[in-house]
Amino acid sequence: MHIVAGTAGHIDHGKTALVKALTGTDADRLPEEKQRGITIDLGFAELSEGDVQISFVDVPGHERFVKNMLAGASGIDLVVMVVAADEGVMPQTREHFDICRLLKIKSGIIALTKTDLVDEEMLSLARSDAEALVKGSFLERVPVIPVSSRSGDGVNELRRALVDAARMLPPTTDDQITRLPVDRSFSVKGFGAVVTGTLASGKIADGDELELLPECKKVRVRGIQSHGRDVGEASAGRRTAVNLAGVDHHSIQRGTLIAEPGVLRAASMFDVEAEVLSDAPKPLKTRQRIRLHIGTAEILARVAVLAEAGEIAPGERGFVQLRLETPAAAVMGERFIIRSYSPQATIAGGAVIRPATIKPRRKELSKYAEFQGRLLAAFGDRAETARLLVEDAGERGVDVESVRSRTGWRADIAVDAMNSLTADGAVVGAGGSYITTPSFSTLKNKVVAALKKHHESERLSRGMPIDLLREGVFRFVPAEIQKAVTAALHEARVIEAHKEMISLAAHTTSLSEPEARCLRKLKETYLAAGLDVRKTDEALEEAAKAGLSKSTVQKLLRTLLDSGELKQVTSEFCFSSATIGELVDKLHRFADKTSDRLIDVAKFKEIAGVSRKYAIPLLEFFDREKVTVRRGDRRYIL
Repeated sequence: MHIVAGTAGHIDHGKTALVKALTGTDADRLPEEKQRGITIDLGFAELSEGDVQISFVDVPGHERFVKNMLAGASGIDLVVMVVAADEGVMPQTREHFDICRLLKIKSGIIALTKTDLVDEEMLSLARSDAEALVKGSFLERVPVIPVSSRSGDGVNELRRALVDAARMLPPTTDDQITRLPVDRSFSVKGFGAVVTGTLASGKIADGDELELLPECKKVRVRGIQSHGRDVGEASAGRRTAVNLAGVDHHSIQRGTLIAEPGVLRAASMFDVEAEVLSDAPKPLKTRQRIRLHIGTAEILARVAVLAEAGEIAPGERGFVQLRLETPAAAVMGERFIIRSYSPQATIAGGAVIRPATIKPRRKELSKYAEFQGRLLAAFGDRAETARLLVEDAGERGVDVESVRSRTGWRADIAVDAMNSLTADGAVVGAGGSYITTPSFSTLKNKVVAALKKHHESERLSRGMPIDLLREGVFRFVPAEIQKAVTAALHEARVIEAHKEMISLAAHTTSLSEPEARCLRKLKETYLAAGLDVRKTDEALEEAAKAGLSKSTVQKLLRTLLDSGELKQVTSEFCFSSATIGELVDKLHRFADKTSDRLIDVAKFKEIAGVSRKYAIPLLEFFDREKVTVRRGDRRYIL
């Protein structure tokens, strides 16, 4: 098994010396660190005991380098809390402990270092001091081991305790995509860009295509190492060095996230749950500028507390929207730390609930925060998490890609979650989109209501144009959901479709006696006219002389067009469908007598018995209706 262990504690408490005593590796790699005798940036080492491989991340203890400590602490499974026996708990011991607790690190060990410098009484005081610090926390019952890196006393006992603690860690879930927060970027001669980090989830294999976020730049893996050894593949929880093709290392900074391409989206806002430290000097307040540490990134952001009070008191929890000054990518449940802008100090931490897309209004805060609570409570239950995401989308629905962008789930995990919801009837699948069953029913009711209203206001109309229905009911609804809603209503025989028009199945057009006479007259006029019809406006004006308004006559004409009794050839001319049918028969009889089935305008005028005024519009109409196909100056009769 592979785990990552990190050191934590005050400056000069012997963290780096302890790592060297355990592993034989000096984790201070920078010349400046060796000159000054302090750790400035992250250092790395490895301990291998049987089937347990422990990657050590050694962090700086100086308060000026807490941001470097946070970049390393974000990926550890187990912490070695270092307390010097000759000094006891110091300010950075407390801050590092608070950070580990807020990051929900799973386990740890307390190492009382420099025991060769103290007597039993001082050692006992240091032990009591450390135990008081961690009382009631995840470190309350962990081993407290006295050790001297100089003499070697206690080192073997600490090593055994580390291995035992590693074996007791719960297994990690493997439901998320590849994510590697970068903590170092450099160039190796002959190889190019190399990045390192602790693989947060998923796997990286040689040849994989990955993506740099938030830049959304594609890169390819051309080599992987773990602690200096070439490996073909790295899995979650391992310290990993990746050689990347297609990018210069200068364009990759600490804080960059490397992930499976096309899944995560950089966001400028995150809805989160935040816990403010009990000893924070002030409440966390709306509009407060803070430093957000997430993954290996440090990002400036503003706070928007999702509560009427606009603040979260020390020792309390609450829902917050973090508004970032630089976009970042994160997944549901990812832990973070909040530090004050100036002077810098750790004041809070918490978990990402989801990337946010809206800023809630003041009057919506209570409802908005209530939903965040429901989503937070669903963590760990994939089906319920997916259901809530679909519910929140309302009538717009969501697709699998949207769910994955929030959760970071692998494709198969997301699909399984959505399939379980459709099987239970909680959601309706519509093409690639998903919508809750209640929202689907609401859309069906809206369609029926819209059609009913249309029929009442347009009693001569056969139905409602689909474009009008789309603009009214389905304006913000994906096409897949629109099709599913209308298909369900059609299958239930609630509606009927007429080409580009929809009506209620029970709808019938009722005409007054004058309207019925006018309708008959229009049909007779167009049938009698044959191909020598008047312009539509002239025909409408003539029909309106019977005492009906021109708009009413227009609706009656539309009724004939909708029923198929008339054909609209152009905006100026309509013809009886019977007349058009007779002309098509003549064309086919002519085509059967020719070898090439081609006809020009002159021959068409002769067959139809019309002038060019009608010939060209009719031929273009037949082209649209696939009766003919234009070939140069002639038409091929199909």
